[in-house]
Amino acid sequence: MGKIDTRLAELGITLPVAAAPAANYVPFVLNGNQLILSGQLPFQDGKLIHLGHLGDKLTVEEGYQAARLCGINLIAQIKAAVGDLDRVRRILRLGGFVASTATFADQPKVINGASDLMVEVFGDAGRHARSAVGVPALPLGVAVEIDALVDVSV
Repeated sequence: MGKIDTRLAELGITLPVAAAPAANYVPFVLNGNQLILSGQLPFQDGKLIHLGHLGDKLTVEEGYQAARLCGINLIAQIKAAVGDLDRVRRILRLGGFVASTATFADQPKVINGASDLMVEVFGDAGRHARSAVGVPALPLGVAVEIDALVDVSV
């Protein structure tokens, strides 16, 4: 078991099987040392959770947990792409999308769910650039979707 797998176990995180694409795209593209990950949704045990809009019926804490699940699913995709999570040199960027009402302005607090997870798992290599954007709707009615760009050793 590698260093990152050990860290996941210490955190009580079991990675799910990486989700298959839901349309005409691939879940990741490995181009040299850059791994580009398609947006991940808040799946848990094969079910989508945290459906709806922030600022309506969902709280910031529920959005945070949805973003954390997206982050766990991103890590599962990284493992599917490169096999060994110890090959991650740096999480370069997260792109966070939050389904929210027109007056909701706490998108950064929501996307912190994934950002905090990346630092918990990868340490300083988990610190990244990011965006946190409010949108009127996301696929399948989810509250959060997150994509990523990762630097990996080849």
